[in-house]
Amino acid sequence: MAQRGHTLGIDFGTSNSAAGYLKDGQPLLIEMAPGQTTLPTTFFFDFETRRTLMGEPANRALLDGAEGRFMRALKRVLGTPLMHEQRQILNQRVTFVEIIARFLAHIKTRAEAQTGLTFTRALSGRPVVFHGAGDPREAQAEDDLRACYLAAGFIQVDFMAEPQAAAIASGALDTSGQIGLIVDIGGGTSDFSLFRSDTTGVTILANHGVRIGGTDFDRSISIDRVMPLLGKGTQLRKVMGAGFTPVPNAIFNDLATWEKIPFLYTGQNRRQIAEMVRLADEPEKLGRLASVLQDELGHDLAFAVERGKIAANSGAALPVIALDQIKPDLCAPLSPDALTACLLPHAQLLWAGAQQTLQIAGLPASGVDRVIYVGGSSLMSMVSHTMQAQFPHAQHSFTEVFTAVTDGLAMATAGR
Repeated sequence: MAQRGHTLGIDFGTSNSAAGYLKDGQPLLIEMAPGQTTLPTTFFFDFETRRTLMGEPANRALLDGAEGRFMRALKRVLGTPLMHEQRQILNQRVTFVEIIARFLAHIKTRAEAQTGLTFTRALSGRPVVFHGAGDPREAQAEDDLRACYLAAGFIQVDFMAEPQAAAIASGALDTSGQIGLIVDIGGGTSDFSLFRSDTTGVTILANHGVRIGGTDFDRSISIDRVMPLLGKGTQLRKVMGAGFTPVPNAIFNDLATWEKIPFLYTGQNRRQIAEMVRLADEPEKLGRLASVLQDELGHDLAFAVERGKIAANSGAALPVIALDQIKPDLCAPLSPDALTACLLPHAQLLWAGAQQTLQIAGLPASGVDRVIYVGGSSLMSMVSHTMQAQFPHAQHSFTEVFTAVTDGLAMATAGR
């Protein structure tokens, strides 16, 4: 009789991914690179070598200026028609289902090589919502993700809400009767789960999610602080007659959105921007935008925004978004106060998300004993400040924010 195979817990994230399995009753994470248990969810299709790079090698290829196409935040495409549209990449016509499947197959292969086991089943984390409560794309998004796993070589796929997995990993099983709130702020979604723990396990009292995350934080910062240096908010002379008209915002919004950047480098866009430079009231600024499109610097700019965000959040002296790749010494100041102002709308949405979760469970904020932070973007001080104001009497704790979901998934594979 053929061996049944083993189950691999996988947290496929917007920005980073991880995998783990259960060994001797304990979760063990797969090394994605020497000393690293997380893998950036990034792709680089190298035009010269014709290779597809993933994770840190993909990031390095982009930052080293290799010729190719970089992609990130593909999780946000799940449930949309883009998932099944064929695109020409490295002389192949492929869909995003096939691209994501390659990434998941890479994780599967690495796990099997490290452990000597055969993983035929996956227990995948999933956000509470991919797009929004009641959104018709929700079921399609899960179907799309399942199709990716099957195309990667798994024969069975089950799903667990990411906050539930994090609750298991947080030690909730050891604190009977406690009511906790998981605040899971990822790259693309923010999930809230209220749970009660007892000796039999974790009981989820309410789940709620909103479709904002770290990439949305970056987008707001980019639009507010960087895009004005590229011409956002400036004026164009009218082609016919006197007067001016505002520069259209669409190109700036797309340039600030991780998953849309790869599709901006078209001849049509470059011609449109060249015409805008000709008519610009401030041609130097729009000239920078033209350079970004011509030299395909969109992802370099996005990484610069991310670095600036981290610096401002950490209290660095005189934090800036360095834009040397566009022009030497060009930068956008990003003080902690400016960062707070940029992220205020997101803080309000997080507050409302937590409040909605309480209402679903029929609990007051005072009934929460512990708030547990999960996900890399939960390290933003805006997140903890918002939650501490809402739950002033609760214990606030940071678990292994990058791997808590994976730990919980691995633990939940017991008996599967």
